[in-house]
Amino acid sequence: MRRSDFADLAAFVQVAELLSFRAAASRLEVTPSALSHTIRQLEDRLGVRLLNRTTRSVSLTDAGHRLFERLQPAVGQISDALEGVNEERQKPFGRLRICAIHNAAAAVIAPMWRQFLRLYPEVSLEIYVNENPIDIVANGFDAGIGPREWVGADMVAVRLWGPGKVAVVGSPDYFSKRPVPKVPDDLFRHHCVQYRQVTGGGLFEWPFVRDGVSSNIAGNGRVIVNSLDLAVRAAVDGIGLTYTIEAVAEPYLRTGQLVRVLEDWSPNFDGFFLYYCGHHQVPAALRALIDMARANGIRADGDLARTPSAS
Repeated sequence: MRRSDFADLAAFVQVAELLSFRAAASRLEVTPSALSHTIRQLEDRLGVRLLNRTTRSVSLTDAGHRLFERLQPAVGQISDALEGVNEERQKPFGRLRICAIHNAAAAVIAPMWRQFLRLYPEVSLEIYVNENPIDIVANGFDAGIGPREWVGADMVAVRLWGPGKVAVVGSPDYFSKRPVPKVPDDLFRHHCVQYRQVTGGGLFEWPFVRDGVSSNIAGNGRVIVNSLDLAVRAAVDGIGLTYTIEAVAEPYLRTGQLVRVLEDWSPNFDGFFLYYCGHHQVPAALRALIDMARANGIRADGDLARTPSAS
């Protein structure tokens, strides 16, 4: 079916419902003469008269009545579907799928998801935690959250958090038995909860910097994890020291479950960026999430980068 065929059939349904070219033309925002011409062209293509009309009245022929009975439900369903799309464009609705690095999910999404879901009850939120960059479009995600280097050249990027700072933490019970490290090299005399990287399988070395001097420490430890949640939990349980970010450690520091060390050696990092495909309108649910991040004081500095598409 050609696009014009559907428009002509929809126009016929309007005339058939109202039995008035003038009233139907007003609803369609066209002139009565233009609408009459449309119906005449439709009848010519079908090879059958659909309407009997005089200067004073309009009625359906038998063929027109049968066509109207079959078309009316279909046109109504299409109109409802288009109205649903319009409502989704105007208000947050449906499923919002986000792929996020773990620290970003903990620092950005977790502090506000209860408020977000309460404010937008028609949105369902799916968070997929992944420590490696993926093609969010090919994998069906609305957006990703991660470091700047994850942002593709054709993506819109919005800073949602940062710049931030890392934190080395341990429990009071752990430090009751061991001296507090003063410099990074002191970590060789401590138990460090080590993190095995997904990519390559190597152990993550802890970066430090002070007065322009940087070093990476591959600490010793009896526990190796590939989950950042477990790394923090191990520190809370007194197993050893953990290298994490301030936002993740802050709740435990506030309650006294963890103690921070080597703060003057802890480097900054660029923060986390939400990125999404810029080739179409931003879904209302995604825009609402970005706006809430700003309203909650998470540092969101606006659209930072976009490479215009060729289309």
